[in-house]
Amino acid sequence: MKLQNRFSTGVDIAKYTSDIMHADMEAYDQDPSNYTQSLGCWHGFSAQQMVMAVKKYQKTTSKSYVYLSGWMVAGLRSEFGPLPDQSMHEKTAVPSLINEIYTFLKQADARELQLLFLSLDEAREKGTNEDEIIQQIDNFETHVVPIIADIDAGFGNEEATYLLAKKMIEAGACCIQIENQVSDAKQCGHQAGKVTVPHEDFLSKINAIRYAYLELGVENGLIVARTDSLGAGLTQKVPVSKEPGDIASRYNDFLETKEIEDLSELTQYDIAIQQNGKLVKPVRLENGLYTFREGTGFDRVILDCITSLESGADLLWIETERPNVKQIADMVKEIRKVHPQAKLVYNNSPSFNWTLAFREQVFNEWSESGKDISEYPDPKKEPKGLMDEKFDKSELSKEADKLIQRFQKDAANQAGIFHHLITLPTYHDTALGTHVLAEGYFGDKGMLAYVKEIQRKEIRRDLASVKHQDLAGSTVGDEHKEYFSGDNALLAGGKGSTMDRF
Repeated sequence: MKLQNRFSTGVDIAKYTSDIMHADMEAYDQDPSNYTQSLGCWHGFSAQQMVMAVKKYQKTTSKSYVYLSGWMVAGLRSEFGPLPDQSMHEKTAVPSLINEIYTFLKQADARELQLLFLSLDEAREKGTNEDEIIQQIDNFETHVVPIIADIDAGFGNEEATYLLAKKMIEAGACCIQIENQVSDAKQCGHQAGKVTVPHEDFLSKINAIRYAYLELGVENGLIVARTDSLGAGLTQKVPVSKEPGDIASRYNDFLETKEIEDLSELTQYDIAIQQNGKLVKPVRLENGLYTFREGTGFDRVILDCITSLESGADLLWIETERPNVKQIADMVKEIRKVHPQAKLVYNNSPSFNWTLAFREQVFNEWSESGKDISEYPDPKKEPKGLMDEKFDKSELSKEADKLIQRFQKDAANQAGIFHHLITLPTYHDTALGTHVLAEGYFGDKGMLAYVKEIQRKEIRRDLASVKHQDLAGSTVGDEHKEYFSGDNALLAGGKGSTMDRF
């Protein structure tokens, strides 16, 4: 019982899992093939099934985490109903989901340990050797793994960020990811209209998260600093520079400005600043936002990352518009000139059309090398032509699929990516699975749609979900009833239970 209740609080989990992440980071520094992975989960059950699957097929949960996506909290967990990824959902939904995930992961521990306890009871009744079972119990690997949890842009000012971070840590989060967008204008990383904040504002929120970790005694808590600057062309305010070359002046150097030749060019309520010895007017839109110069995204990302690491962030997240190893590697190379051990968390986003992106990449590489590409449509003339199903078995598509398959390995080795995640996989998996089931069930297949496509596959994979009563806790409950009531216990399992058929 002590073994299955080793984590009394969420803070215990946060301390335990933060140590795991730091050990994994050290292993990655020694060998980049030791990268880590996670899938985004929107419910405790999906997280439980993911970790159980990893343990079943990989024989260990090592280097496997859970990602908690703010997008999925907004889209699937808000009391307002489905919302866009704009920080409009209840902030309490985030720590609530963390707590839910760890409740399900701990329940997976209890169930698996109970099966071992039953095996031990059976071995003792039969008088057979119980040492092997005891060894399995003593060496039991928990399903509790690290969570990288999305705090969006902090849900308010730095004090609001601190308060929410505390709740997240108390629920078990060892790693909190925060982005440099304006909190009340936050957009999904792969949509337009993103507005970034000056570095001083972002760094204050990194400080707030670190303070929350230290206050709760999680000395090893991790912070992922995410920059959206590559795709963001707007800022909400012009920070005040106190001396040449400070962080505010470096931020302002990226602004789109117009030089003022004569003061009469300034109209009422115009704003002017001195920039590199010249009087200039920052370009301001009708909504009051300021624009950055085109082509500055790369340099702004580098500055974001360097300042974040210098202010206490442990890992970086660079939001990109496409999955391209060279693009990411070029940015990491610049960052590592200042911070040689810089490491990234990377979003293998479902917002990318992976098939099209890599088929186009192969098409362009073959074209440049002089290879015959006449059988394929030119992406410049037919933007979605290469998506046609007729190309699925072509040599080009096979080569593109090889690149997709080894993308994570290549990016870990070449681009400093320590952790690969997919933000919304269980969202899309649920949508596809339900559509396939509904199409067959309400169509001609009837009950066969469920039996053939789900139940039969579950049985043959020996999934715990086949015995759904057991997975939900009925076996553990029956054992407890026997402990509590002895022979008088009214049991749910055993003879007469349909679960015996499996």
